[in-house]
Amino acid sequence: MLQAYKHHIWLHLTVLIFGLTGILGKLISADSYLLVWYRVGIAVVALLLYFFFKGHSLKISKKQLQNILLTGAILAVHWVAFFEAIKQSNVSVALVCISSSTLFTSLIEPFYFKRKIKPYEFIFGLLIVVGLYFIFSFEFKYLAGMLLSILAAVLASWMTVLNGIWIKDTNAKTISFYELLGAFILVSLYLMVVNGGDVDAYKIAPTDIKWLVILGTLCTAFAFIVSVEVMKKISPYTVSISINLEPIYSIVLALIIWPESETMSFGFYMGTIIVIATIFLNAFLKKRGRKVVG
Repeated sequence: MLQAYKHHIWLHLTVLIFGLTGILGKLISADSYLLVWYRVGIAVVALLLYFFFKGHSLKISKKQLQNILLTGAILAVHWVAFFEAIKQSNVSVALVCISSSTLFTSLIEPFYFKRKIKPYEFIFGLLIVVGLYFIFSFEFKYLAGMLLSILAAVLASWMTVLNGIWIKDTNAKTISFYELLGAFILVSLYLMVVNGGDVDAYKIAPTDIKWLVILGTLCTAFAFIVSVEVMKKISPYTVSISINLEPIYSIVLALIIWPESETMSFGFYMGTIIVIATIFLNAFLKKRGRKVVG
């Protein structure tokens, strides 16, 4: 039985690992820019080593490289906004608000793929807004974190749509590597401008080192490699449904680790249920729509 479901087990393990990202973001004391810089730097090195031993070619055209590096810049801003949102609020608030990326994807995707917005996508978008309204109303003290999370959600949606274009003629592993490289370059340039030649500005607390290594290797490089591999064996629908479990895993983990700061109001959980239920219903209807078309 384990052999038959091993790819599903690996998929959920990967989603759980992705869910650790928010937990680690709260554990790491370094500011958001430095956190992202170390994360992508470690991930780029880890992936380079992996590709070297696997003999994977990173050769792409100049135009493809330019497009993917620019997408990596979006990834950098997305991660900075996400980790700063956690520091400004908490893991639960940040993860639920970033789940609104489903709404923004439904708005951005038609623009790039030249199609009309489907009626149910518009309705689901309104439902997510209602869910977020509940959260904003009852947890207004976390306003800054919520706004940053929503910015991160918009950028994540934009990046997802762009990847849907790049994947048509570029390998997924290659795309991910150059996006991480693009993120590293942008954050490096920012830190160079802000810090100049001050080496001390790049120093981190000794306690952050282990968490950053885990974040860069396990939650970024390893999780990325496994997620690409399982998609070869599991349907996109199953993958999308499983990925939607990430905020649930993160919230449960955060509640276990920090019960005092992560326990929220009734209104927050009402809003969370609306947002997550809408995401799952959206995935279900998209699956049924593909069956009808097929």
